[in-house]
Formats: sequence, C-alpha cells, structure tokens
Amino acid sequence: MKKLLVCLAALSIVACKKEEPKPKDYATFSGKIENKNSDSLFVYQGRDFKRTIKVNEDGTFTDTLKVKSGVYGLYDGKEQTNIFLANDMDLKMTLDTKVFKESIIISGKGAEKTNFLIEKLKFEEDLVDIEALKSLDQAGLETKIKSLETEMLAFYDKNATIDSTLIAESKAQVAPMLNGLKGYVLGGIKLKQELPAGTVSPTFDNYENYKGGTVSLSDLKGKYVYIDVWATWCGPCIGEIPSLQSLEKDYEGKNIAFVSISTDDGRGYRAGSKEASFNLAKEGWKKMITEKQMSGIQLFSDKAFQSDFVTGYKINSIPRFILIDPNGNIVNADAPRPSYSKIKDYFSSFGI
Repeated sequence: MKKLLVCLAALSIVACKKEEPKPKDYATFSGKIENKNSDSLFVYQGRDFKRTIKVNEDGTFTDTLKVKSGVYGLYDGKEQTNIFLANDMDLKMTLDTKVFKESIIISGKGAEKTNFLIEKLKFEEDLVDIEALKSLDQAGLETKIKSLETEMLAFYDKNATIDSTLIAESKAQVAPMLNGLKGYVLGGIKLKQELPAGTVSPTFDNYENYKGGTVSLSDLKGKYVYIDVWATWCGPCIGEIPSLQSLEKDYEGKNIAFVSISTDDGRGYRAGSKEASFNLAKEGWKKMITEKQMSGIQLFSDKAFQSDFVTGYKINSIPRFILIDPNGNIVNADAPRPSYSKIKDYFSSFGI
C-alpha cells in the first residue's frame, strides 16, 4: 500500500506540473503612432537586416521579426531612434510624432534595454552642443572632449545593470565617437578662421529661381540671409527641411531672407548622357520643391559644387548653412542647422 501511495503521489506531481513555454524564435513588435509621418516603419541594422513594417490608417502596427540579438535603427519617414531586439521579446511602442523623442513609450518583455537606448540618445543630445563646441579654440575643445568622455562613462556605469554586453559596447564606442566629433568640430573652427565674421561674403549671381527669373545675393542686401546649401540626393539635407519650413514661418516678415541653393548636378539620375542626367536632376529639384511644399527662395546653382559661391565657402559636404549680414558680410560660414535646439536664441543674438 505504501509503495502504491508513493507511485500515485509521483504520478500526481507529473500530471500537475505545468510545462514551461518554449522561447519564441522571433520578436514581436507592435504599437500605435499618433500623427504618423508615413505608412510604414523601417527597422534596420546596417546592411545585415532591413524590414519594412506597415502602419495602418489608424496608426497601429504589428509584426514579427526573426533577429540576431542587438541594437537596431527605427525610422518613421522623418525621425529615427534605436531599439534593442532579440528573439522572444514582445515590444509595444506608442509615440506622437509631433513630440517624437519626448513621447516614446516602450513596454512589454525586453523593454528595459530599448528604454535605456532611448534615454542614452536623449542624454547624449543634451550633453553635446556642437555649436557651442565650434565657438571654442583647439585647447578649449580638447578640455571639453575629455569632460564629455568622463560624463558619458559615468552615465554608463550608472546603468550597468541593464545589460553587461550592451553597456560594454556603449563604453567602447565613446572614444571613437568623440574622436569623430572632435575632427568635425575642428573642421568648423578652421573654417571660421579662414572665413572670419565681418569679411565680405563670397557671392552668387543670377541663380535660377524656382518661381521664375533669377536671384543674386546683392538683391537681398539690407536683410540677413540664411542660406541652406543642399541637394535632392542628400538625406541629411532633406531631414532638415521640416525644421527650415518651421523657421521660415516663424520669421515671416522679419529682417531675414531664407535661401536654399541646390547643388544638384545629375547624381542619382541615370540617362544616356551627362547633360540628360543634369536635366533630370533639375526636374527632380522642381518636383521635390512642389511635393514637400518648400518655401523660402529656392535657387539652382550654376555649376553645382564647382560654383564660385560653393567653392568660395569651401563646401565639400552638405548640408551647409551660412548666415550673411545685411551689408553682405559673413556672420557665420558654418551656421547652426535649422534643427538646432537653440537656433532662435542664435538669431536673437543678432537682433533678428
């Protein structure tokens, strides 16, 4: 009888034991976007992983992603952030694109790693003021870079419990990132030395105006002139358009003219000849202005990157923003971008 009771007890344990669910070999990603910028989300990791997720009319989306554990980019057609994905995660995201960074909420299984990445981006953006760095001399920049490194490493140490591998990778990226930042800022410092404030600006003459006729820099004398040098094939240039449009609206009627100069020369447009490619590029320029409802003064440079104005300002990468005073003198040969958080304070410092 005793043996029978033992057997029955053992069978009871086996029968009642709940089987643990097997980990999923995919991640689930879903959520809702208010004021969506496009009908899809793009998830990517370099060239190794690319996935487009459909966003419904009401802003909802859901998909399954078979991934390697790691950091992925997330782009909504206008802005981007990072998320952490691993198989068996179940992430839920809500956001309002009108306040993109401030409104992102990530919940669900594995959410803590993505929330760390979002906090990390905000921390770094608040910490690094590129325009302030450009105002330093080389010695001051070296001191500031060391200070930034100390603050970044302290931030990662504070979050060491999130994931040891993720924190180690973040720490390893600090030195290369700051070295790249230093090189970029040094280029801006050197440019301001070569094209100092108060000197006569390089000029442009009779550039084709999208609205008809031509425009020269001299036509704008008496106003501050904020110039955006860009091209239709330049992703970062296009990314600045919404911020530029907002500035143009806010400063309507003020003593400042907003000018966009296209350097399109046929790149990205295949045709039977260089001339045909150039003509396609010009049509592409007009089409983008129409589609994006771009305002301000839209001009087409005469010789793209070989134009006197472009070479005069030593422009070899775009976008480049320039501020010129009402007398036609340089205020800043490498002015802040429209998306710079303190751009209005910058304009106010000149009485604009």
